[in-house]
Amino acid sequence: MGVLLRRFGPPAVAALTSSRTLAAQRWRREATRRLRGAPHEVHYFHQVDDPYGALVAQRLAAFVERWNVTLVPWLVGAPADEVMPERASAMSFALRDAATIAQHLNLSFVPSQQPPPEATVRANRILASAIARGRFAEAAKDVARALFVDPTSIGALEATYGATEADLARGDAKRKQLGHYYGATFFYGGEWYWGVDRLHYLEARLEALGLGDGGPTFELPPEGTRASGRRLRLEAFVSMRSPYSYLALPRVLSLSDRMPIDLALRPVLPMVMRGLPVPSVKRMYILKDAAREARRLAIPFGRVSDPLGAPIERLYALFPWARSRGRERDLLWSFGRAAWAEGIDTGADAGMRKVVERAGLTWADAEPHLREEGWRDEIEANRRALVAHDLWGVPSFALFDGDEVFTTWGQDRIGLLEAEIARRVEA
Repeated sequence: MGVLLRRFGPPAVAALTSSRTLAAQRWRREATRRLRGAPHEVHYFHQVDDPYGALVAQRLAAFVERWNVTLVPWLVGAPADEVMPERASAMSFALRDAATIAQHLNLSFVPSQQPPPEATVRANRILASAIARGRFAEAAKDVARALFVDPTSIGALEATYGATEADLARGDAKRKQLGHYYGATFFYGGEWYWGVDRLHYLEARLEALGLGDGGPTFELPPEGTRASGRRLRLEAFVSMRSPYSYLALPRVLSLSDRMPIDLALRPVLPMVMRGLPVPSVKRMYILKDAAREARRLAIPFGRVSDPLGAPIERLYALFPWARSRGRERDLLWSFGRAAWAEGIDTGADAGMRKVVERAGLTWADAEPHLREEGWRDEIEANRRALVAHDLWGVPSFALFDGDEVFTTWGQDRIGLLEAEIARRVEA
């Protein structure tokens, strides 16, 4: 993304993420597949000790039965440190998050500890044997349950499916070649689908190709519930350099208007400005996935002017002042649109002036605050609060119900957050 912006500017990213480009790419790939006489192959990359993989495993048999495709399974190891810089927090959150998702999707997952290394090795050996025997979709569910629920059953699975040496390096190399880094990921025709909450995109694509009979989609709860009752407090940790924060912001604002919650927006610095790496393969996936989500949500997206560095600092310098005027929401949303949908250079005064004025503020009053430094203490306090919740990325959410706190991460968890709010205020 950075290279595209430096060379060609916002129009290049807009072209890359447009629906017309996507349609053309899909047509070209399907035409090439037909010319080669190749089958419809869906590659699936499975990390046995990944909680999200444990959820996908429960859907694989139904997926294979429902769609006229060839499932090509690969066993992979854990993501590299460069794409999972806060590994301990990420693994802790995944256990909690998988349990929450499972409740809403009628799946089974018990939030326990990560499986021990020796059990993980045995699980990979079982699945390697199952792949060789053409029984992966069947075995994956049984192995996931053994790892996370009943480790004593692994011996019985070895007797059922056999056990052979697992070549995780081969799966890692294939995943890297195709352009991803996580487990629980599907790849079809040049596009990636991560976990059960992106599976509906893949199934919609397969249905459009006439490869199945449709049926119910497998999505998390929709947004739009209304509820009344006692009030809760919601803290939203965002970074306007994050496209996912941009996609989350209008929906969180709508949530605060519809639900009995007091919303506090808590900006943090972007990951790379906090010293956390975001490699190019991850940036590219995030960009394409955010574009896909933006189309579904009907949120403008694609003309990008990366606000990394000084633009973010200028925004955060204005944030306390805008909040004192009751305009902090408007300022963040105006800035997000400029950066992610309009290609406006927010590092220049002309661009920032537009951001400020359409937020209902005056440039003459705003300009002196651009040189203030006091905002850094607040932004650092927000980062520490984020870490205290055992979270690291944005957007993240902390819902306070008295002394009890419910936390989650990701713009695609807003439906779950809303369901949690409704559950608590209607209790």
